[in-house]
Amino acid sequence: MSAPVDRADPEDGPVVRVAAVGDIHLGSDSRGLLRPSFATLPDRADLLLLAGDLTRHGAVAEAEVVAAEVADVGVPVVAVLGNHDHHSGEEAEVSRVLADAGVAVLEGTTTVLSLHGERIGVAGTKGFCGGFAGRSAGEFGEQEMKDFVRVTRRSADSLRRALTELADDGCALRIALTHFAPVPDTLAGEPREIYPFLGSYLLAEAMDEAGADLAVHGHAHLGTEHGMTAGGIRVRNVAQPVIGKAFALYHLPLTPTAKST
Repeated sequence: MSAPVDRADPEDGPVVRVAAVGDIHLGSDSRGLLRPSFATLPDRADLLLLAGDLTRHGAVAEAEVVAAEVADVGVPVVAVLGNHDHHSGEEAEVSRVLADAGVAVLEGTTTVLSLHGERIGVAGTKGFCGGFAGRSAGEFGEQEMKDFVRVTRRSADSLRRALTELADDGCALRIALTHFAPVPDTLAGEPREIYPFLGSYLLAEAMDEAGADLAVHGHAHLGTEHGMTAGGIRVRNVAQPVIGKAFALYHLPLTPTAKST
């Protein structure tokens, strides 16, 4: 698998430049807020990943603001929804509005892009809660607890299948996009008491089993940008309060090693 680097050296060969941000929480008063920064994307990145919580309350009117910010920005845009985007029960309409603006909205699904003559795959799911190894919820006891954990397990299973599908499809690079965190590393700075509500180790297990070159998530506003799964996949928390800018940039080298994974 290919390790992301902070900047590219032309002598190192071609790279895929990944712009990513989550938790932008746009509302009706946010029109034009990010558009100037997103307008620079064609000169700086090959694709834009949106890691959920794109709206404040999951209202269709808010989704229309997001759509206007990313429409025709000159690079492919791929997104997952977050918990805020589900709050009003209009997530299907939110997804439709984004899709109408050309955004690939993923939920247990994939999209494949042709970049630098290679197939670059993104597998996405919102994910859910549950906690991390040694301190996680289990499918035991009340039906409500079983249902809670099964939401996360189903989400992780869908991500595993999607990443495997991309491998079978011969993608040179594979990116896992979620809203909830797959590892506790990127939660450092958040109160430990709420870690179980910020993500689940099941997402990381799915990534490690299927393989990925980069994992991107949001949700943890007080967290840390850099982390890693037990299997060595680089994880990046791109919640906007964490990265402190319109988007973060990561470079994925298109090396012979990357192409063979």
